[in-house]
Amino acid sequence: MGFTDLTSDSGLAQLDSFVTSRSYINGYTPSQADVSVFKALKSAPDATKYPHAARWYKHLVSYESEHASFAGDASKDHTAYGPSESELPVQTKKEEPAAEDDDDVDLFGSDDEEEDAEAAKIREQRLAEYAAKKAGKTKPAAKSIVTMDVKPWDDETDMKALEESVRSIEKDGLVWGASKLVAVGFGIKKLQINLVVEDDKISLDELQEQIDGFEDYVQSSDIAAMQKL
Repeated sequence: MGFTDLTSDSGLAQLDSFVTSRSYINGYTPSQADVSVFKALKSAPDATKYPHAARWYKHLVSYESEHASFAGDASKDHTAYGPSESELPVQTKKEEPAAEDDDDVDLFGSDDEEEDAEAAKIREQRLAEYAAKKAGKTKPAAKSIVTMDVKPWDDETDMKALEESVRSIEKDGLVWGASKLVAVGFGIKKLQINLVVEDDKISLDELQEQIDGFEDYVQSSDIAAMQKL
């Protein structure tokens, strides 16, 4: 099962879902798989509707002059790549009526059409107990650990100033971690930096836009890896 019509809303939604936690179509470096999918798009995806696909597309544009040098089979079209059937978005099933849920029946008491005063009292008491029990459970904040690549313009870019600019971004729910410089060729090194984010507080797309805003140092940024804590 590969990508379908990438000019349609359903195809773009499929691409957006696929690259949500991926930097590239195949593996951890750009390849002809990315080029094939890139060519199947008539224009950049709408960043509002398809933020992850738009981020991937923007990254491929920054490498456009290098597309021909990417590894891989250039003869394959976009349908040769994409999600397997197990990776397709699962359609949400319609919820069954409350009367057919055994847990609800046990929780709320009798299903008799006519409740007497005593049954109604017990039902309300159970509801209050359930609400109090549920309110007392505080779920821990969902967090992710992310590895981000920040690419400079050239080998003359001040990488110390670049990293200081990146780390100057302070947000509630964002913690910067260890970093290192990784050679990418021609004397150029990229900054690879780890960070921990609270999923409900931090938008990685917005964070990347802020990093890309340091135009004196940053050519582009990319999510190299991400996993839930």
